[in-house]
Amino acid sequence: MSLSLQVLYPQAEGTHFDHAYYNSTHMAIVAKQIGAQIESTMVIKGLAGGPGTAPPFHAIATIRFADQASMDEAMTKMGPAVADIPNFYNGTPLTMIGEIVG
Repeated sequence: MSLSLQVLYPQAEGTHFDHAYYNSTHMAIVAKQIGAQIESTMVIKGLAGGPGTAPPFHAIATIRFADQASMDEAMTKMGPAVADIPNFYNGTPLTMIGEIVG
């Protein structure tokens, strides 16, 4: 069963997100720490929540794992990536772990 870890960075008043740093530096840290466990990654930059509406998230990152064992191993190695969050985002990220069904 494939699993995903999604990290959502809410856009709220006063939050800032450095997309350039995130894409060039943070994702390299993620790859270094857990690249061997990852099947794929995808990062979506929020543009809008609808016509004329700000996006609800600065970005959403999805990391796909082949199985629970791969995700469990990755989670033990995520410390440096978690510690890096204040370098690009000044809010509190949300996470969701899910089963990939489609």
